[in-house]
Amino acid sequence: MIIHNATIVTWEKENRVLANYAILIDGKTIREIGPSAELLAKYPAEEKFDAGEQVVMPGQICAHTHFYGAYSRGMGIPGRPAKDFPEILDNLWYKLDRALDPESVRLSAELFAIDAIRNGCTTLFDHHASPDAIDGSLDVIADVIDKSGLRASLCYEVTDRNGKDGTKAGIRENVRFLTKLKNGGNLDGRLAGTFGIHACLSVDEDTLAECAAANPGDFGFHIHVGESQEDEWDSLYRTGKRCINRLADQGILNDKTIIAHAVHVNVPEMEIIREKKSWVSHQPRSNMNNAVGAAQIESMLAMGIPVCLGNDGFTFDMWNEWKFAYYLHKVIHRDPRRMGGYDVQQMAAYNNAALAGQAFGCGDTFGKIVPGAPADLIFVEYRPFTAFSAGNIPWHIIFGMNESMISSTMVAGKFLMKNRALTTMDEKEIVVRSLEKYPQVWEKFNKLHGA
Repeated sequence: MIIHNATIVTWEKENRVLANYAILIDGKTIREIGPSAELLAKYPAEEKFDAGEQVVMPGQICAHTHFYGAYSRGMGIPGRPAKDFPEILDNLWYKLDRALDPESVRLSAELFAIDAIRNGCTTLFDHHASPDAIDGSLDVIADVIDKSGLRASLCYEVTDRNGKDGTKAGIRENVRFLTKLKNGGNLDGRLAGTFGIHACLSVDEDTLAECAAANPGDFGFHIHVGESQEDEWDSLYRTGKRCINRLADQGILNDKTIIAHAVHVNVPEMEIIREKKSWVSHQPRSNMNNAVGAAQIESMLAMGIPVCLGNDGFTFDMWNEWKFAYYLHKVIHRDPRRMGGYDVQQMAAYNNAALAGQAFGCGDTFGKIVPGAPADLIFVEYRPFTAFSAGNIPWHIIFGMNESMISSTMVAGKFLMKNRALTTMDEKEIVVRSLEKYPQVWEKFNKLHGA
């Protein structure tokens, strides 16, 4: 296929914006780019797709999310509003995840897969929990990923909060799934995995040691760290160590490990993260919603820590996450000079792409429009009325672009949405099933509250 008449944003490290260019796709991969007239003349027999002067750029990447949170949307939580993050966990998430069964796990993944496709988010790093339906839960989600056409890295969050039998079941599910990946079950490069752990505050030292010992190969871990100050205080109280020190001592940190949030890590912990070459994922909308503060993202970036951008189970409009990252740090510090557009771009475009390239074995071509890169593309009906260049594109995204402008989404050379019509998922049918299922989930949720 030749995609022509496009304004291409390549997202190379020296980014280029190329007007009236074309992309030659060979199967799942970009083979060549060049001026539209040149490629159309060179390959006259190829199928053609006229981009209509739309902006064509690599698909968005989400470095940390939770498919299982879909049924929190619109949910009422019994009792008084939570006063802090531990109460938010106990009142909402620790009960919602227990309300899930295999059917609602599937529906949650389907609903958020649709949201991702419509919002041009083509690669997702999910962190799953369903304590009453652990065994095989990652296969349920992987089947949704397979049918949707998206790329995803999956894991199950190990926790002690439901007893040691639940801990062992979570470890087994990670080991089973990662072993399956090692043996070739990676959906031809669209499926990856990490070893999931919930957070320091919900696991003891024995569990961390068991997770480190059980990891079936060269996989990283995916864990919440220092999302609220209680995570650090609990760690100090129970072990005499801060979270990152505990994880480092247990062998959890490596160059494939994703640390979600890191809001309350201190400078010595940051130095360990840098030394271990682990990744940090920043979720500004979630941090604002939970009132936990804002991580020292600019300092981490300056130290050379690869900070990425996720959504923590919010909607997959990742340009909104760009915007909140840009605004949050200004208001927290009361300084409009904080968190420049290039810093946000570094996280969302370059660091996210580097993380995904490592996870999916694509190297440094991932998240770029260059020969040899995966053909993961989005088409954006954005008509700039000022200069649109590599130098100023962060501010076009932050102040001008939004996901309603995305008309088509492609992964591995296949349209998952074409001219706003989904091609791999039946949204109406899935929503009908969801409307039939959600009352059961909410009823169990309320029973767990004693309501």
